[in-house]
Amino acid sequence: MKRHNAGELPLSAPAGDGKRAVDKEEAEDKMDKYDKGRIRCSRLCFLFALAATFSIVARHCYDAGLGRGGNAGFVRIEAVHGPPPPSVRHHHHQERKIVPVARRQSSSSVSDHHSPSAPVDAGGDASSKHSASESAEPVSGGSKTPSSKEKHSSSASHGSKYGGRPFARALASADDKDDLCGGQYIYVQDLPARFNKDMVQNCDKLSPWTDMCRYTTNGGFGPLLRGGKGAFQGTGTGWYDTDEHALDIIFHERIKRYECLTDDPALAAAVFVPFYAGLDVARHLWGNNVSARDELALDMVNFLAKRPEWRAMGGRDHFFVAGRTTWDFRRKADGQAEWGSKLLNLPAAKNMTALVVEASPWHLNDVAIPYPTAFHPGSDEDLFFWQDRVRTLNRAYLFSFAGMARPGDAKSIEGRLADQCRASPSCSLMECSATGPENKCDSPASVMRLFQSSTFCLLPRGGTDTRRPAFDAVLAGCIPVFFHPGSAYVQYSWHLPKAHAEYSVYIPEEDVRSKNASVEERLRKISPETVGTMRDAVVGLIPSVTYGDATSRLETSTVKDAFDIAVAAVINKVTKLRRGIVEGRPEEAKLERYSWKYPLLGEGQKAEDPHEWDSLFN
Repeated sequence: MKRHNAGELPLSAPAGDGKRAVDKEEAEDKMDKYDKGRIRCSRLCFLFALAATFSIVARHCYDAGLGRGGNAGFVRIEAVHGPPPPSVRHHHHQERKIVPVARRQSSSSVSDHHSPSAPVDAGGDASSKHSASESAEPVSGGSKTPSSKEKHSSSASHGSKYGGRPFARALASADDKDDLCGGQYIYVQDLPARFNKDMVQNCDKLSPWTDMCRYTTNGGFGPLLRGGKGAFQGTGTGWYDTDEHALDIIFHERIKRYECLTDDPALAAAVFVPFYAGLDVARHLWGNNVSARDELALDMVNFLAKRPEWRAMGGRDHFFVAGRTTWDFRRKADGQAEWGSKLLNLPAAKNMTALVVEASPWHLNDVAIPYPTAFHPGSDEDLFFWQDRVRTLNRAYLFSFAGMARPGDAKSIEGRLADQCRASPSCSLMECSATGPENKCDSPASVMRLFQSSTFCLLPRGGTDTRRPAFDAVLAGCIPVFFHPGSAYVQYSWHLPKAHAEYSVYIPEEDVRSKNASVEERLRKISPETVGTMRDAVVGLIPSVTYGDATSRLETSTVKDAFDIAVAAVINKVTKLRRGIVEGRPEEAKLERYSWKYPLLGEGQKAEDPHEWDSLFN
């Protein structure tokens, strides 16, 4: 039987079915009213849903920054009842996206989050860094990196105990155990290109004597070295012809790949200033125009002083690298014959921490970090292989020396050491008096072969107290022999052990100069067992004096190199200062004339107490 819909029924009905027809018409009327009401309700709900969606989208765009425009300084404060909507939860007007990459993350999560091959530009254009950071998504899989919102909520909950100070959130982040980068964030100050990039682009003007363009390649490592006639055997491509004054570039390149960068200065444990101070001053050191030596340094401190990041602590949480000795930045007078710039004597620079390759024994605003060597391992395996290699080398000579006599320097003992080495069959001598390609002391391969062939390496003071060959010797597994504490012991306190007798030999240079002491006799008195222990200690120091290649360095690396140690020490210094301010403890008063002595002090000792080296630093 065919079934009919209500609309298909005839207008009339057979007799006896009238009551049923009336009932059916009433039912149809009710259904019609119900359908119309339902349609009106649906339309009304649709309008409400459309309005709600529009409101959420508008708020989303506003909080994401699309509506900031001229209201960049405006802060909206609202009462919050319960969790915010999902569309709002991941955006906050006062927040910036933080993009840490933790060493503990898997390689897949790192590549999804922040690829090492495409690092954040940490010292150039501000907008490029911001956009790269903002577009990154939270890490998925492995160890979860807290989102910006979560970090803000966590630090805010702990921040109350640190008051309303500008660094309250930075201290609070260190208390957040769920934040892998808590207390380790670095903010990189955006600088105009004239303070860094322009110098590299105009590398032909960096030195009147040397073509520095070849040394600015490969992130400051210089040209890749191959072969080396066995000097670099088995370590692959980790060797470069690195200039000893290229640390400005090397350090900046590593900062760009630092695991805990932030674009929120309030969260930063320290602020890095990518000013290439060493490259800048080198352009003018040999000229007579002292104003030119100071021009960019003065420009830099004036620029920083206007920044809100500077005002937070007056620059005491800022640090920068000047890859030369401190004496290239401490000119006292403005005479044309005076050496260097006056960068480190400027009031603003005295508040910052300057990382140099040789620090002043009588000033507090600079710290020495190792000279860059030719070895920049790209993995832990390369580093471990090299350590194993130099630990087991057969060394044909008792000691070696690479240097030259300095007839015009009455304090120099280099000539005497060269004479002693030349007279002994147990010593290998490399004289550095030649210039140009004939000077083997400028060849990383030649220096490494020399130091690998001997048990002890003689390292007197040169033109200044420190020398790069001290770190070449450590790299070769050769036990350093120092003749002045200013060559290492009072310099690299972050990177070398306080107990210097564990890894080196100390012979006072006065013994060689005035008493004509035999270096060979002193060294032969050291037992073979002690030599073995000292060599193991030296080989163990290789990671701490090496600047690794971060472009191929594994994110899972557990070895801390010279860069890692320096950054951690700066953060510790700033954090200690901040906690002292919060706790109301006065900052430790230090006398600049004793700055060389403070790292050497033991428990209960005072800088004013007598020390065996007092006469050397008076």
